[in-house]
Amino acid sequence: MTGLRSLSSGLRVLRPAAFGADPGGARLARIQGSPNFADGVFQNPGGTTRMRPSGSMLEFARTYFEKEQRARRAPRGTVPVHPTTVADLARPAATGLRVTWMGHSSVLAEIDGHRVLFDPVWGDRCSPFPFAGPRRLHPVPLPLAELGPVDVVVISHDHYDHLDLPTIKALAGTDTVFAVPLGVGAHLEHWGVRADRLRELDWHEETKVGGLTLTATPARHFCGRGLRNTQHTLWASWAVAGEEHRIYHSGDTGYFDGFKDIGADHGPFDVTMIQIGAYSEFWPDIHMTPQEGMRAHLDLQGGQPHGVLLPIHWGTFNLAPHAWAEPGEWTKDAGDEAGQAVALPRPGEPFEPSGKLPADPWWRTVSAPVARPWQREKRPEGAPGQGDLGLAGEL
Repeated sequence: MTGLRSLSSGLRVLRPAAFGADPGGARLARIQGSPNFADGVFQNPGGTTRMRPSGSMLEFARTYFEKEQRARRAPRGTVPVHPTTVADLARPAATGLRVTWMGHSSVLAEIDGHRVLFDPVWGDRCSPFPFAGPRRLHPVPLPLAELGPVDVVVISHDHYDHLDLPTIKALAGTDTVFAVPLGVGAHLEHWGVRADRLRELDWHEETKVGGLTLTATPARHFCGRGLRNTQHTLWASWAVAGEEHRIYHSGDTGYFDGFKDIGADHGPFDVTMIQIGAYSEFWPDIHMTPQEGMRAHLDLQGGQPHGVLLPIHWGTFNLAPHAWAEPGEWTKDAGDEAGQAVALPRPGEPFEPSGKLPADPWWRTVSAPVARPWQREKRPEGAPGQGDLGLAGEL
């Protein structure tokens, strides 16, 4: 028995700090009392998420690790990062709203005199270990220390590509407030963020920071950082309203009907930051394709072209079987087809949604040609064009 206790103690010591902490005490009681918590876990809108049938993970592994497939999931050259400067961000936004995509889901939004930083990930890998896991495909556009003061940091959920230990530790030494979904505060407190700087929300709850109102809104995803995933931390999208502008960040989510309700309650939005990358037929309910992302954007806007869609969750980490440039290319196509304004900035390129939008397909300079969605449909054997797509037409 003594040996077992020693072994258990040793395993606790070996637990990486990046795993964070499990909720307990009053926080756990609040989780268990949430209307979105049942049968010991948080529940998704629309029911349980689907993965592919049993046996498909072997198929996924063959797809994901095949040599030629790996090659197309990365840029063929240096990703053109915009040389953001401190002066760029120190200058007030002329229209009151400026957005800077820092890569993946990290976005700095300057809204009505306040600065909101969504899902900041400045680390080199989205992993609990510094030596393994998906590595950044381009450098961060600007050192975190040069970003300037931030009024509130907003976290969508606790996956490593959205909640980054070294970034949070750096921000813990500032005066910023952290707005997080229910349960995620346990990680931040474990990493040195004071409890009085946390605003921990269930879906449909709101908090005020200065002149901003931040509301945690539903999303269709899941959570977890450690080897034992207890599903005791919530995931969320976020609506942020200032005196003049409204913005939305999707976090990670599959498509669901609730976007219409979010738009009706909190929109329309001047800009929606929508996840359009890391999708796969192996996990169809927890990430959106670019076409689903455009549909979500229109739902959020009451079905009318309004505001600007900023595609996020692509280009920075290799997290799915699709081609590296596919999300950008397909989102551009979806915007053209819907007659919808889409911003396509290089990482680090600030823009104002009511001004001139970045629209250059910059990824084409460092990627192979990307097949269109219709080209991926299987044609009857012997039909014209059969087999002429090559690798770009797969998956």
